[in-house]
Amino acid sequence: MKLFLNDTDYIDTQEGIDISIPMGGTSADAKAWYVNSPVIEPVHANGFVGSVAEGGSVNFRNIFFNPHGNGTHTECLGHITREVYSVNEHLKEFIFEALLISVTPETIENGDRVITKELLKKEIGGKMASALLIRTFPNETAKLDRDYSSTNPAYMDVSCIDVLNEAGIEHLLLDLPSVDRESDNGVLAMHHAFWQVPENPQFHKTITELIFVPDTVADGMYLLSLQVAPFENDASPSRPVLYPIKRKKS
Repeated sequence: MKLFLNDTDYIDTQEGIDISIPMGGTSADAKAWYVNSPVIEPVHANGFVGSVAEGGSVNFRNIFFNPHGNGTHTECLGHITREVYSVNEHLKEFIFEALLISVTPETIENGDRVITKELLKKEIGGKMASALLIRTFPNETAKLDRDYSSTNPAYMDVSCIDVLNEAGIEHLLLDLPSVDRESDNGVLAMHHAFWQVPENPQFHKTITELIFVPDTVADGMYLLSLQVAPFENDASPSRPVLYPIKRKKS
């Protein structure tokens, strides 16, 4: 189906590009923050067997996971506040004009790989969008099953917030486990700057981590559909889907 955004631009709903990382309930699933792999297992209770393969009448499985550490997830400012705020409560718009960029993080003196303000500014190039997706190079398919714990992954320098604000970014998506350094003594500078906590909390803004954008997807403008599972929690598993924006032939 074609959905027109204006007189000339449209998307084809059959051409969505799912950039989430699935959770299969195995040790091969992508994870971070020292959490265990997700577990998906049939219920066994009072003679009930939740597995057709084991003789039950239906498949009826429990799933155990941590939304921050297992797979693609979207989080709100409740991630860093004393008060409990839910991404399901505060994410009320789901379709956004989005810009996809690719960056090679800069290696600084201490060996950290950092997305700097200068890198971000160059790749955004003055464009405006509601959502920004950052693909980092190298872009190996190993991102789909990597355990990021104790690897000191790339992260964003807090000065990047100036570029994000100039570009109108309210929803930030990236293929890393965090916008901040893995070990930073709990400072979480980029999280605080993005959500302006505590001085001016931005309840509507979200951060989505652990996406995967294949090399076949070109940088540029897209329509983004950002859907989260309706957990009343600061973070929830999510499925971001990109739709190429096309132009009607005259």
